[in-house]
Amino acid sequence: MKKYKAYLFDFDYTLADSSKGIVKCFRIVLDNHDYQGISEMQIKRTIGLTLEESFALLTGVSDPTVLAAYKAEYVKAADVHMTANTVLFPETLKVLRSLKEQGAQLGIISTKYRYRILDLLSRYLGDDFLDVVIGGEDVRAHKPSPEGLLAALDRLKVAADEVLYLGDSVVDAQTARAAGVDFAGVLHGMTTREELQAYPHVALMPSLEELL
Repeated sequence: MKKYKAYLFDFDYTLADSSKGIVKCFRIVLDNHDYQGISEMQIKRTIGLTLEESFALLTGVSDPTVLAAYKAEYVKAADVHMTANTVLFPETLKVLRSLKEQGAQLGIISTKYRYRILDLLSRYLGDDFLDVVIGGEDVRAHKPSPEGLLAALDRLKVAADEVLYLGDSVVDAQTARAAGVDFAGVLHGMTTREELQAYPHVALMPSLEELL
């Protein structure tokens, strides 16, 4: 794999496993509204989508007002439970620090809120380690729209062919394709190698350590 000037990452199931916290927060909202029979696996399969998209898939609700209310309940629960129930993958810090030492610019583009990402990562990397973080509150159109990824390229002053976007899902692969940047898949999440192979990619990796 070639060297890139910038490495941009998805967050959930790419750098960290927050599935325990995500499932817990979904359960709180679903239980509040008497939704039964929704499995943990069904919830995990929605990770990477917006909260509105996830609740629509899980509940069958399409009313934007209701979905917005469910989202607000989820965010309130996540403020209490998310960070405590999120863990970085074993290689995450090593890979990020090594890439930084090599002179690469680093960033995160995620549907997760920026403040929640920074709340966790700043504990390990400090406040100024990452060059750009774009969360769900920073864009009008969420992935697979390339808005967040293109905004990061503009902020970092790098060309599309100088950037690698890394993620775990089909949505991440679609986002990279829409932005015209190279994509590498990491197999930490619920998406299979076969599903990711259907999209342009420079690598499909069981671990981010393959970047080194």
